[in-house]
Amino acid sequence: MKKLKIILGPTAVGKTDYSIETALRYGSPVISCDSRQIYKEMTIGTAVPSAEQLAAVQHYFIHSHTVTELYTAGKYELEALELINRLFEEGHDTLVMAGGSGFYVDALVNGLDDFPSADLQLRGELMARLQEEGVESLRLELKALDPESYETIDIANGQRVVRALEVCLMTGRPFSSFKTASRKSRDFEIEKIGLVRPREVLYDRINRRVIQMIDDGLVDEVRSLTQYRDLAALQTVGYKEIFDWFDGTTDSLDRAMELIQRNTRHYAKRQLSYWNRDKDIRWIEL
Repeated sequence: MKKLKIILGPTAVGKTDYSIETALRYGSPVISCDSRQIYKEMTIGTAVPSAEQLAAVQHYFIHSHTVTELYTAGKYELEALELINRLFEEGHDTLVMAGGSGFYVDALVNGLDDFPSADLQLRGELMARLQEEGVESLRLELKALDPESYETIDIANGQRVVRALEVCLMTGRPFSSFKTASRKSRDFEIEKIGLVRPREVLYDRINRRVIQMIDDGLVDEVRSLTQYRDLAALQTVGYKEIFDWFDGTTDSLDRAMELIQRNTRHYAKRQLSYWNRDKDIRWIEL
């Protein structure tokens, strides 16, 4: 049977190098499963693979979409499945996927057909509240309605909080309940490989990566995206903190950098919490 190997794990753990090594072993491209690296306008703050890494093997879903178009896990499921089936038909026996977006991985593995469509009016009201009240009041409301989602999604990401809260209010069901729906069958075998490192090592890698992002020009990248700052794609760790510094909410670039490091560490912890419930993952400590 054809096989899809999914390399997953927290941010900065080393998925890119590991997935490229695995892809070279099997003669496979790398199919990215990252909800931010798909955006062509975002490079430094999303830790897109380097030019050398992209040249080593063909990559898909890297800089493939624009921030001005709403992109969802449901769209990813459809587009990724179409690509995977085409690559298998072209003769690949094993394909390699790599990513840190748990919801996108779940969409691809289990399917999201029963996920409710967006209520654009409700979403507009929640987005207005997000702008006026900030994310904190929405997070507290989500915590009351769906504690599981509160503990596992990126609650610093206002767009994610809005979407989860929208589903709770629209359906009367917790957002998390839709991720435990009946799994769809796939025409290929799926192997999930989770990468981990000791916590102090992972956190040090995160801290050093953020410093490198600043050195590589993250501030200029964020400034170039100012016209898009209210879009869903920009509600992301590494971008929001720099915008806050531009606004004067944060008093220095050093402080903004510290906040990016802290919020990225928190995000990595939530990623691990999300995946630790999945008994199908084979974990490898690097």
